Amino acid sequence: MGLAERRHSVDAGDLVFTGHAGTKGLGWRFSPAATVMVDYNLIHSLGDVDSDVDAAVATALGEAAEDISKLISADEVQDLSPGSIVKGRVSAFNGDDFVVELGLKSEGILERNEFDDPESVKIGDEVQVLLEDIEGDSGQVKISKRKADRIINWDNIMKTKKENDPVSGKVTKKIKGGLLVDIGVPVFLPASQVDIRRPGEISDWIGREIEAVILKIDEERRNIVISRRKLIEQQREELKKKTLATIEVGQLVKGVVKNIADFGAFIDLGGVDGLLHITDMSWGRVNHPSDVVKIDQEIEVKVLSIDKEKEKIALGLKQKEPSPWENIEAKYPVGTIHEAEVVNIMSYGAFCKLEEGVEGLVHISEMSWTKRINHPSEVVTQGQRVMVKVLEINKEKQEISLGMKQVEENPWERVAEKYPPGSVVEGKVRNIANYGAFVEIEEGIDGLLHVSDLSWTKKIGHPSEMLKKGDNVRAVVLSVDQEKQRIALGLKQMQEDPWQTVIPENYRPGMVVQGHVTKIANFGVFVELEPGLEGLLHISEISDQKVEKPEEALKVGQELEVKILRVDSEERKIGLSLKRAQWAAEQEAREEQRRERAERRGLRGGLDGGEATTGLGDLKLGD
Repeated sequence: MGLAERRHSVDAGDLVFTGHAGTKGLGWRFSPAATVMVDYNLIHSLGDVDSDVDAAVATALGEAAEDISKLISADEVQDLSPGSIVKGRVSAFNGDDFVVELGLKSEGILERNEFDDPESVKIGDEVQVLLEDIEGDSGQVKISKRKADRIINWDNIMKTKKENDPVSGKVTKKIKGGLLVDIGVPVFLPASQVDIRRPGEISDWIGREIEAVILKIDEERRNIVISRRKLIEQQREELKKKTLATIEVGQLVKGVVKNIADFGAFIDLGGVDGLLHITDMSWGRVNHPSDVVKIDQEIEVKVLSIDKEKEKIALGLKQKEPSPWENIEAKYPVGTIHEAEVVNIMSYGAFCKLEEGVEGLVHISEMSWTKRINHPSEVVTQGQRVMVKVLEINKEKQEISLGMKQVEENPWERVAEKYPPGSVVEGKVRNIANYGAFVEIEEGIDGLLHVSDLSWTKKIGHPSEMLKKGDNVRAVVLSVDQEKQRIALGLKQMQEDPWQTVIPENYRPGMVVQGHVTKIANFGVFVELEPGLEGLLHISEISDQKVEKPEEALKVGQELEVKILRVDSEERKIGLSLKRAQWAAEQEAREEQRRERAERRGLRGGLDGGEATTGLGDLKLGD
């Protein structure tokens, strides 16, 4: 049957469906005074009623009920032909069953399940039954009270009910696509119309009394479709209008928890839901809304804000009580020490509860004066009670900064006394950086060995050239900065500064000494004169010829004789020259040659046996 065929009347452009049963036959007739709006879009979305519904209804009404008008008659004369509805009287009990006298010496048997309350049935009670069959000449007939009730109720519904009218009944069974509900006759409740929210297992509704509205009546197929969802929506719409008209910010209202999400709970205030956000549930910490409220729980909440246009209401539970932050400065003055419970641990610190609704943060940097902490869990555990000091309060942001280390003595306050400048300390290399090495002299207290304080004489580019992590070293305390918590150490200061006396005495300008090339730079080469002592051979002092690149003239490891040009004790530098050393060597070689020639001349004069004569080399221009 199509949608157009199900329309029974048209009134002023709107679809209306009205009528009632006549006395001689069931048929709809127009009645302008009793028009009612029908939601055909909703009816159309449900489609045709499934055959399972037809079968269920047919079973309940009985096969004989093909024409209800023939069964229900205004005539007083009893019609005892099969398929008639007749009046009878309970005349006797037959075991658990009941004997019903129908008149004209006819009687039938009704089983106990034909009655809703068989215990209340008494002799003489009048009943209406459907005469289904006559068995032989004995006059015994097959009758059914329940089927008669169904047929009578159907006729009554046809006379008194129309689409959109409310009905009530009991859910009797689950069938394909929904539920069968007994409202006097079996009617169909589609699964999609059971509730405004998607129901779980619809079979859970069996046995429950429900209220609904009629969506569709199909007289020909004797089908009625009802909707509980539509009734609820109508009721909620009326309630919503009433609630939105009366609700005000600041009011305390009661509602029922209808849904719970990670971010909060939705509270039914009467036709409209309000959101109780997780942050408004308690002044204290709430891990999940389900820790505070439960589904279907009735609670009283405070209205925080209303947006009537968007139909949004913000609710608060904690706002029913005064905020613990009101007098926070008086309860927890800066500088005071309190016991607190660790309630949450993050990578950057630990949140500690001072009281319900008041938490402060102990930053990881405020946990210990000396320990190097990679994660707060190395120091505290959840649920642990600790002593903390109030460092700072921001009432507006509801934030408190707490410190754990401030409860204990700061060891840096006695470092200057314990390690005065000039004292010698022993420690282990904990870390190496480009600029120096950190030496732990006691737990949590490091001193810095700067790269410039590693050696008096050696040019050190990186601390790893002399030290490695884990090495035990002895060093001299050079300075202590208590405010910045820094200690400067020196390794070279463990020995006397050779630049003061030893080096100037052993290496004087003009001396020619031996060494080997250790490093080559673009401006020259470094020559090691003895272990730990280097001098600079500038590029201009390598050769008489112009040198563009030192590495083209010299190689690392090459042995050299160099001349000392200068010794600067203040700058700790020695200037060297290769070419001047070579000049000196050449000069010495010439001197040596002169001495050898002189010695040869003197030797020849002695062999001749006479006095030494003057040779050409002794002649003077004046002679």
